[in-house]
Amino acid sequence: MTALVDQAAPADDETALSRKIRSQSRSSRDRLVTAAGVVVLLVIWELAARQVDPILAAPPSAVLKALISMIGDGTMLTAVWESAQPFLTGYVLAIVVGVPLGLLIGRFRVVEAAIGWLVIAGYAMPMIALTPVFMLWFGLGFAVKAAMVMTMTVFAIAINTWNGVQHVPRTLIEVGTVFCASQSRILSQIVIPSVIPSIMTGLRIGIGKAVVGIVIAEFFTAIGGVGGVIVDAGHSFQPDRMFAAVVVLMAAAVALTGLIGLIERRLAPWNRSIAGGSR
Repeated sequence: MTALVDQAAPADDETALSRKIRSQSRSSRDRLVTAAGVVVLLVIWELAARQVDPILAAPPSAVLKALISMIGDGTMLTAVWESAQPFLTGYVLAIVVGVPLGLLIGRFRVVEAAIGWLVIAGYAMPMIALTPVFMLWFGLGFAVKAAMVMTMTVFAIAINTWNGVQHVPRTLIEVGTVFCASQSRILSQIVIPSVIPSIMTGLRIGIGKAVVGIVIAEFFTAIGGVGGVIVDAGHSFQPDRMFAAVVVLMAAAVALTGLIGLIERRLAPWNRSIAGGSR
């Protein structure tokens, strides 16, 4: 019996090693494909931008020079800091409100009937229409930006959480009920662990919504922030500075989305192994 165990152990080690090698190979391949895609996009952009009026567009080389200049004189760093504070505040508030709201709507039919329609309506509403109202309520500074980010983001998080709760296997709920678990215990020990991937999907979608929210608020207020840099550059016909600010927004959104993906892999490592998709 001991001999069989000793023979099985090296086989298990070999399987784990081969799995690790395949994972590293896929990661290297994915990074190469991503880098190639970026290079192709930059080349196309460079060639296309050189064929039009410099007032209308700027090639990546000019955008890079403008970005370096704006970082050097502190313009971009100041703008990023002014945008980051209300962005993070509004995004965190959206998580604090959206996740519990989605859990309650998905778990309890009474709550779904009472406010589910309101969440759907809020998600479908063009939030840019509320910006003038928010400016009257919150002014032109930090508060209106955070409020716009929170409002743009909270419904996406709530709906994805709600959808995740509704797709929790009924058998798991029934097992908890059979063992006389309370509703709070079923929610905390069965529902929430099962819903983590859906919550993370909502957070990833929320990143894009939050970026749109902060930019809309800064477009209307035109007081500081990356959105203010875009407005000023557009008014002064400086497409290189304008595109530099847009690139910063895109890079920040990609980085934050990647961070959320990393958190998801820590919280729900089993999800990638059981999820579909090509490898």
